Amino acid sequence: MSISAAQVKELRDATGAGMMDCKAALAETNGDMEAAVDWLRAKGIAKADKKAGRTAAEGLIGVAGDANSAVVVEVNSETDFVARNEAFQEIVRNVAAVALAGNGETEAVAAAGYPGSDKSVADAIKDAVGTIGENMGFRRSVKLSVPAGVVATYVHNAVADSLGKLGVLVAIETTGNADAARAFARQVAMHVAATSPLALTPEEVDPTVVAREKAIFVEQARESGKPEAVIEKMVEGRLRKFYEESVLLKQAFVINPDLTVDAALKAAEKEIGAPAKITGFVRFALGEGIQKEETDFAAEVAAAVKK
Repeated sequence: MSISAAQVKELRDATGAGMMDCKAALAETNGDMEAAVDWLRAKGIAKADKKAGRTAAEGLIGVAGDANSAVVVEVNSETDFVARNEAFQEIVRNVAAVALAGNGETEAVAAAGYPGSDKSVADAIKDAVGTIGENMGFRRSVKLSVPAGVVATYVHNAVADSLGKLGVLVAIETTGNADAARAFARQVAMHVAATSPLALTPEEVDPTVVAREKAIFVEQARESGKPEAVIEKMVEGRLRKFYEESVLLKQAFVINPDLTVDAALKAAEKEIGAPAKITGFVRFALGEGIQKEETDFAAEVAAAVKK
């Protein structure tokens, strides 16, 4: 019988399985939707490895935290559709919980036991590929901790609790009021989400990045034809401006642009009731650095139905 694009899409929406798998399931079951779902469940794990070569650049960023620690993790899928799947969201939450319970290092998290299973995190996600219907993978995680103080979490445009496309951690070390420190740290996390600073301090900026910027500034300054002494001052000024734009503590605070983040922290110490220091931050944007495949969903469905 002829399988329509609408049937393929309906089955894909219901199961999260790949379109070619959905078409095959409908063909095998003469278009019976319920039987096709059962067929996919029965065949899914056996087909999991066939999906492993697909690019997984979508998915979710997840965060989790406790009194003075927090983690951010990235788990990828092939499509944004799967990111809205509750089963996939539960996987990301479980990975974040595992990362928080351990040291948060990516390799250690991948090898750690998956909750409620005798498998590792990496193997549990691989097994879920067949059930959910797309290639998936745990990509990375980072944990921040402070001996005294807080680590705030922020998820921009969250799609579910603690899950979204961009996640940030900000650690503040202090012996002052934890609630006040966390409130300020969350504001800084929102700032980091918006500005994507390169480092916390000028000293922490990658030296190769600084060298590249300085070379550009020197070339620009020399085009002015001014003496070397003047050029040196011009380069110093442009480097200073570069740090003001790219280093967290020197950036104008998004919440109050009249203050730098460092100055805003000093002002916040009045509410916190003790000296406070930002000791680190992490910003994960979903899929950054992954080469994505551009696809036309409608054309993909049509092509699958024609085969």
